[in-house]
Amino acid sequence: MRELKIGIVQQHNVADMKNNIERLAERITDLAQRGAELVVLQELHNSLYFCQTEDVNNFDLAETIPGPSTGFYGELARDLGIVIVTSLFEKRAAGLYHNTAVVIEKDGTIAGKYRKMHIPDDPAYYEKFYFTPGDLGFHPIDTSVGRLGVLVCWDQWYPEAARLMALQGAELLIYPTAIGYESSDTEEEQQRQREAWTTVMRGHAVANGLPVVAVNRVGHEADPSQQTGGIQFWGSSFVAGSQGELLYRANDNEEESVILNIDLDHSEQVRRWWPFLRDRRIDEYKAITKRFID
Repeated sequence: MRELKIGIVQQHNVADMKNNIERLAERITDLAQRGAELVVLQELHNSLYFCQTEDVNNFDLAETIPGPSTGFYGELARDLGIVIVTSLFEKRAAGLYHNTAVVIEKDGTIAGKYRKMHIPDDPAYYEKFYFTPGDLGFHPIDTSVGRLGVLVCWDQWYPEAARLMALQGAELLIYPTAIGYESSDTEEEQQRQREAWTTVMRGHAVANGLPVVAVNRVGHEADPSQQTGGIQFWGSSFVAGSQGELLYRANDNEEESVILNIDLDHSEQVRRWWPFLRDRRIDEYKAITKRFID
């Protein structure tokens, strides 16, 4: 059995970025001291979720990669001897920005990065205003703890993204996330959305025979424009096994930092039982590249 100890940090962010980062560092350190080998953080974890409004001043939050955050988390990873999956607002050039996950190796170096490919544009999630769609493709990142298929939030609804990671040997699918309830939705609708979010990623685990880690932020963040009631991020970060079984799901309203043990070798056995990759009809999938088939 090749066991991997995964730490997840579900945090409520505030306007004070220094406070957010300090609390993250404390939790990462605690998880490492408890035995975590890999720590996964939520989407855009340094700041509030600024995409609730379209404000050009928010581009000041972006930074280069390498830059201050990769330096900070790199030093932390090196000191603790762990791998960290971060999620940063990348400034690539003036007027060119990405929503980028950066994987930090345990020696403090950058193992690789992934630029979010699917960019939403919905009320309170105006990400197309800020982020250029990724151009690095869907490629796993090799690390000392395994080959990580790192995707970001809205990517989690697309089976194609998970499949392409799996086809390139990803051993684990990872989704830093920022998603929550709209205040005007009924309680029933809110729960349908939360369950759909969990279910679709558990489906990726089943279809690809791979464990899934999804880490969401939690707590209420006000809409600076006051046009909406803000977002109540629903937390519910979870780890699912390679048959979609829920190994752990965090609560929907409190911060949590926990460690889960994953048997990476179990995926081999699951794929022997359910050889989905063997039975794919790749000769008949050409139409999948079309937007719609009339």
